[in-house]
Amino acid sequence: MNITDVKSDPSFTFDATAYDTIVVGAGFAGAVAARELAERKGSRVAVIERRPHIAGNTYDHLDKQGVLIHEYGPHIYHTVHERVHNYLSRFTEWRDYRHEVLAFIRGEYIPVPFNLNSIEMTYDAEKAAKLNDLLVSTFGIGTKVPIIDLRKQDEPLLKELAEYVYENVFLYYTQKQWDLTPEQIDPAVTARVPVLVDRDNRYFTDTFQGMPQDGYLSLFENLLDFPGIDVFVNLDARSLMSFEQSGDGESYQAILINGRRFEGTVIYTGALDDLTGEAFGLLPYRSIDFEYDYYDTKRVQPCGTVNFTVSEDYTRTTEYTWLTGQDIEVTTVAREYSSAFTDPATQTPYYPIFSGENQAYYDRYRDLFKDLPNFHPLGRLAEYRYYNMDQIVLRALELIDELV
Repeated sequence: MNITDVKSDPSFTFDATAYDTIVVGAGFAGAVAARELAERKGSRVAVIERRPHIAGNTYDHLDKQGVLIHEYGPHIYHTVHERVHNYLSRFTEWRDYRHEVLAFIRGEYIPVPFNLNSIEMTYDAEKAAKLNDLLVSTFGIGTKVPIIDLRKQDEPLLKELAEYVYENVFLYYTQKQWDLTPEQIDPAVTARVPVLVDRDNRYFTDTFQGMPQDGYLSLFENLLDFPGIDVFVNLDARSLMSFEQSGDGESYQAILINGRRFEGTVIYTGALDDLTGEAFGLLPYRSIDFEYDYYDTKRVQPCGTVNFTVSEDYTRTTEYTWLTGQDIEVTTVAREYSSAFTDPATQTPYYPIFSGENQAYYDRYRDLFKDLPNFHPLGRLAEYRYYNMDQIVLRALELIDELV
């Protein structure tokens, strides 16, 4: 892979004339787009990454104990899209892994999403058997039942189950995650909280699941290792890129790189408000703060991730050796604290906060770029949408389908 650390070269200058495509961001969106354009179209691609590393939020590295951790929180690979799986399998072998999540509820570890096993661990044997029989006879084995459907049933036990799941699995966790009062939580979101009529404790049921055998960073190194791709880390696109405004000042009519018009393709995977100097203010996101606990033992959790749904001020903990399969005598556990995103210089925006008002807010930014046919926003930040990893890989592949 041809990579330049701009920070280590004080004399560095970026020569835009050497490229017909500039990709801003080296996460999944940018890296897949860069590889596809170089491989399918023969493009000369510059990948510009503000951080000191590639791989975006999936970036992994060895911590002080030698545990492979995910710097920006756990990223579990899963997809139903065969195209995505076949594509990524070109760049990594997969370690077989099925992620499980337990909720810590009053001293007990309970599988989530809530299922038949969860019910048996929560209620006495007689009541659990009756509840499970009711679920199977009413909805059928293998179904995913939103709690709103349980609330509509005449059977009081099913309504009671719905309320238990709402109060003990969903409510406090959601309040912590999004900093909302119960009254502020969208009823449509509450309605989708499921109970699984099944004994499958896997958190995901997608066809393809696992973890990159050698980690995400290795996957990205292979993905970006192709003739025609140059990667620049520690390089902020804002130091290079500006825009020529239209006559009415309501949109941009040209992309400028180092003050000169760039007529090639730009694929931008960062936040639009950030690129424009927050022309209309900061778009609302939730961020995450991480704290780490280090142990001189192999394992301390019963599974990879534990959600704290009725206690603690953190949302969840992840023990990375479960995810990576490392067989070592130490382990690392990350605690996650959800926080407001207020300072782009020190925080990472993780989750767009969805509302009609915020979408309209984003649309004001998007409209600034409407007259730039060579500018393509791509990804969670640039599109102000939540994407899983596989979804953004597919989105990038489909965008390049259009461009080639």
